[in-house]
Amino acid sequence: MGELKLDWRVCSRARLSRDPRFDGKFFIGALNSGVYCRSICPAPTCQEKNVRYFPSAAAAAEAGFRPCLRCRPECSPGTPAWLGTSNTVTRALRLIGESGLEDGGVESLAERLGIGARHLRRLFLKHLGASPSAVAHTRRLHFAKKLIDETTLSMAHVAQASGFGCVRRFNAAIRDTYHRSPTQIRRLVRKTNSLPENEYVFKSGFRPPYQWESMLGFLAMRATPGVEAVERGTYRRSILLNNLEGHFEVSLSPEPDTLNVRIQFADPRSLFFIMERIRRMFDVNADWEPIARRLRADPLLRSRLCAKPGLRLPGCWDGFELATRAILGQQITVKGATQLAGRLVRSFGRQLSASHGLTHLFPEPQVLADAKLTSIGLPASRAEAIRHLARSVCSHEIDFNTVTDSYTLLSRLGELPGIGNWTTQYVAMRALGEPDAFPAGDMGLLRALRISSPRALEARAEKWRPWRAYASMYLWHFNRGGSTTRTD
Repeated sequence: MGELKLDWRVCSRARLSRDPRFDGKFFIGALNSGVYCRSICPAPTCQEKNVRYFPSAAAAAEAGFRPCLRCRPECSPGTPAWLGTSNTVTRALRLIGESGLEDGGVESLAERLGIGARHLRRLFLKHLGASPSAVAHTRRLHFAKKLIDETTLSMAHVAQASGFGCVRRFNAAIRDTYHRSPTQIRRLVRKTNSLPENEYVFKSGFRPPYQWESMLGFLAMRATPGVEAVERGTYRRSILLNNLEGHFEVSLSPEPDTLNVRIQFADPRSLFFIMERIRRMFDVNADWEPIARRLRADPLLRSRLCAKPGLRLPGCWDGFELATRAILGQQITVKGATQLAGRLVRSFGRQLSASHGLTHLFPEPQVLADAKLTSIGLPASRAEAIRHLARSVCSHEIDFNTVTDSYTLLSRLGELPGIGNWTTQYVAMRALGEPDAFPAGDMGLLRALRISSPRALEARAEKWRPWRAYASMYLWHFNRGGSTTRTD
């Protein structure tokens, strides 16, 4: 069913050319071998009459094809959230990425999205060619395969980490899907160097082009001292999850179109969640072509896109942390906000044993809810805004981790004292990954276009929809690293 949504002529050209720009945007089912592949698969090319095209890996699996062991579909960039899908499907995919369907299945997922389970299944079949359960199962299988290939975890731990619960179900699912046992699959993999305890290394594919140096430059300017560090082409940060401390680092791999991710964390059951969040943080699912096609229509942006093709939308590890940073950055420079963030962390953050410059965790909402924030030199109004934000997160009035409706969350955020349109739109861009978010009151954007008012800027930006967040990245990038200061 899902394959009918695709233009087979485009898919055929991409398959024959092995064009990496199409990696993960569709999958190829080979009738003669019964496997499904990525568009970049190095296997000998099948005749057109022997292939079928699917919009997602789950759709190919539902049609009876098994994953290719050579091109490893589990390493593809993933289906872009905006590639013809509805907002409801996009939100559902994010929730599945966060926790699978562990909390009540499809019915519970549909209820959180405010629709019926039957309608949700119809939307998934229409846009992805597979049911929500099939999508969740395929993602779980793909992550299990990555753990088998890329870690030395025991199979019992792989089963737990990939959400299968028991080893028997895990073994049966892997054997049914790959026609091999987990142990047989691991024997096929080239041996890698052993890693320290609780350390894992993964590869995460992306579609070219990708401006890695620009991504690092953006994050480096805003790296919170003690919590984040950028050096020698690598981004590092400390994390707290389920009250366990850890850290990760991301760098560009020598392999084409791939990021290396190194995670240090004690609970392997959290690895899927951590990897999904890192993938969003580095915008690896983005599909450059439709973004560029729209933005090139603006003469000012056209030259910038040609000079730096593939700028991505930097995300964040934690929505509360990003929103707090956004408040710190109101009406001051990026450098000034970073210095304030460092003071905040040193005063209120939990200390870590130093590792690669990571000395603290970012303060939790419970800590900042009643903290004396003026003691770090923060104006009283901004200190009060952060306290209100922290209290709203503690009471679950605002929940960045289970966002089902961006509009509702941003409306609640905008009702808090000291938080205006600039802050909510910046949070939408970086915490929620909204591709059309647009902080029209940003001084850097206004200066870049030599426009005097946010209203005039919004009118100019209408032609950039639905990619205004990416247009903002280009304007900031060519404005000496950008501004995050507000006018509202």
